[in-house]
Amino acid sequence: MPLLLIALILGIVEGVTEFLPVSSTGHLILATELLGFDADKWAAFNVIIQLGAILAIVVLYWRTFWAVIEGLIRRDAMSWRFVRNLLIGFLPSAILGFLLLKYVEALLGDPKVVAVALILGGIAILVIERLVKKADVVGVAEMPMRTAIGVGIAQCLAMIPGVSRSGATIMGALSLGVERRTAAEFSFFLAIPTMVGATTLEFLKHRHDIMAGASGVGFGLVAVGFVVSFVVALVVVRAFVNYISRHGFAPFAWYRIIVGAAALVWLIAR
Repeated sequence: MPLLLIALILGIVEGVTEFLPVSSTGHLILATELLGFDADKWAAFNVIIQLGAILAIVVLYWRTFWAVIEGLIRRDAMSWRFVRNLLIGFLPSAILGFLLLKYVEALLGDPKVVAVALILGGIAILVIERLVKKADVVGVAEMPMRTAIGVGIAQCLAMIPGVSRSGATIMGALSLGVERRTAAEFSFFLAIPTMVGATTLEFLKHRHDIMAGASGVGFGLVAVGFVVSFVVALVVVRAFVNYISRHGFAPFAWYRIIVGAAALVWLIAR
């Protein structure tokens, strides 16, 4: 299969799945197995193109970020609480991710871990949707510090490939009394420092190979995947927010269970 086509496919997969509670990393890992190419060669590519999807959030919510910046200059309390909650939510995964980096990278090479995590995560979403009824926190700045910390701790579960960073943070927020739209948007915003940090580390680690194209996956292919994931994410995020504002997360849970079960059967039988 041509490398350009692979880059396009992975860019689409990333753009579609990054902000849905279905695990973009898990889908990228399964895609490498399904398409039969060297997963190690594309590992850095898979991480770096996530920044394209993150850029889509910056573009879609630029007014929110601009208002926060203006508020910080004016020393507005709401803007400071917005930034405080993002930083608090980011720190647990940043610290734990740094300490467990080698173990996390080892898990990324096991597609069976992804399949099992998809299934268990789907079941968890169904349970949380059924049990959690009360939602009295509306707005990221309105979240108490303990809620932001709780969501940050929940995000650490996403170090297991297949769990889903957005799924863990959204479900964690719902469990702590945050309403659906705010839970989704906090997850989006929290992705910015989290994925910028992960992408920076991955790029620094593989920068020579990427710039020189030593592994066959050079800067040009990374750029293609980046742009494709950005454009696709722009469309998906709008549709997702509109959908979950009126409906629940059950369809995503069942999708996870079906895909995870099918992948597990295929991985065992092949």
